[in-house]
Amino acid sequence: MVSGATSLNLVRDELFTTMEEAESSLEQFIADRHNGSLLQQAVENLHQVRGTLNLIELAGAEMLAQEVLDQATDIPAGAGEERDVQLSALSNALHVLRRYLENLEANRQEMPELLLPAINDLRLAGRQPALPESFFFSVRLDQARPHSAAAALDAAAKESEGRRLRHMYQVGLLGFIREQNAQASLKLMGRALTRLDSLFANEPRGRLCWVGAAAVEAQVDGQLLARKPRKQLFSRIDRELKQMLANQQYEAPRSLLKELLYLVALADSRGPQAVALGEVFGLTPLPFTDHMLEAEYQRLAGPGQAVMRSLSSAIREELTSVKDTLDLIERGTLQSDSLTNLHALLGKLSKTLGMVGLSSAGNSLNAQLQTVASWSEERAPEPAELNRLADAVLYVEGMVASLERGERREVRPVQAQLGTEAESFAQHQLNEARIVVVDEAQAGLALAKRAITAYLESGGDRMHLSNVPFSLQAVRGGLWFLDQERAGILVGACADYIQRHMYEAAQMPSEQMLETLADALSSLEYYLEAGAVMRPETKPSVLDLAAESVRALGMPMVA
Repeated sequence: MVSGATSLNLVRDELFTTMEEAESSLEQFIADRHNGSLLQQAVENLHQVRGTLNLIELAGAEMLAQEVLDQATDIPAGAGEERDVQLSALSNALHVLRRYLENLEANRQEMPELLLPAINDLRLAGRQPALPESFFFSVRLDQARPHSAAAALDAAAKESEGRRLRHMYQVGLLGFIREQNAQASLKLMGRALTRLDSLFANEPRGRLCWVGAAAVEAQVDGQLLARKPRKQLFSRIDRELKQMLANQQYEAPRSLLKELLYLVALADSRGPQAVALGEVFGLTPLPFTDHMLEAEYQRLAGPGQAVMRSLSSAIREELTSVKDTLDLIERGTLQSDSLTNLHALLGKLSKTLGMVGLSSAGNSLNAQLQTVASWSEERAPEPAELNRLADAVLYVEGMVASLERGERREVRPVQAQLGTEAESFAQHQLNEARIVVVDEAQAGLALAKRAITAYLESGGDRMHLSNVPFSLQAVRGGLWFLDQERAGILVGACADYIQRHMYEAAQMPSEQMLETLADALSSLEYYLEAGAVMRPETKPSVLDLAAESVRALGMPMVA
């Protein structure tokens, strides 16, 4: 709406002056809550702000102003502590509105989606339901789906298979909600919905799975952020799946479909499901990306959330300087200014680590300061002293690195006690070795899946499978090394199935059995990708899901 942004210039001075008066009156009322005239003055100014925004047709800004006005009108004179959340939301909303209008004046681009967080904070403070992310998004929901092939199963088999696939979805959903490797969790959710869609493709109730699978694909391809509303959205799909499986006449709520289509449009994914869905519904890319919205949210409402990562990067650079200095000392290149700089740098790092919550790492460096202070050109450090400092630096480096790779690995470095840095570093190295084994196991599973795909595409050419059983047995061995006996047994069962029923068999297994095998391998792949090997299993267990698929293949699970 260029006209709205252009018209802002005509009323800017008066509008901003009125907003300043409203903010001032509200702040004074918060300090003196028995002075009802201050609140009344704020309400009158807010009326004027809302009217002005309506006049220049800034719909999103007007909506936020209306919410502010409604909340301010609801607050009585003499409001007590029970209104603190509401008053805080009011102050924040006025701040966001001002920043939004300033940005609009500078860039001439309306983006009402930026105001939704502030609007929803107000609504929640006033005990009203939050508005969905797709509130400002428009799409026709009555588009017919093209006919597609569905799995040839009877009703009972469909329901049984549907329950198993819903379990698969739940496992992935739990990982996504807990942000335990969100990408791997989403892939598992997407596979479950895609398989459910193949079961109910030409039934009205299958529409939820069709749109949901594309939305999950878009969430992955577009690397959309795991916001709370999206976790709630995908949780809602699970609840709807329960109803869908119990009722053949089920139809997905239109509000849910709209939210899912918004994610597809926001991601502008090139994935096959998202592209096909976009063609049916006429979806076009939005004039912003999810990450653009996030950057603007942060700019409007406060400091960015990437501070910790930037800080960890800076700490790593300083640690590199420390290691370079230690290397020079060990070679005998000892200078007094180098020792002075080393002492100052260690002291600075110790304080910084304490400020960001890595107190154990900070204490490890702090304990070395007195020793480093005693070094000089005349008094060279002892080898044992250098080793202790090197152990402490390596320990700190491991702790800081965990901040940057925390989304990928669920292993936290062991908190070291003073004097035990060498043992902690050894434990860190052992964890690294375990991670290498896990990476190799993931590679083995990925190789098996690619080979099976080539086998299918070639119409059953068994040469593509010649190395698969051996590869999976190697994965099994790695899992046994990691004390993951149950996971190893399941991988071994898949290897045996491929050997007996695919490589040595005269005919290809049925499509349903091949899909079930793929489900088992996908579940095991998720188990590895989501880091379950390196931490206690959660419920529902992804290994339970893999076991269900292996049982459906008719394979025994024996050590």
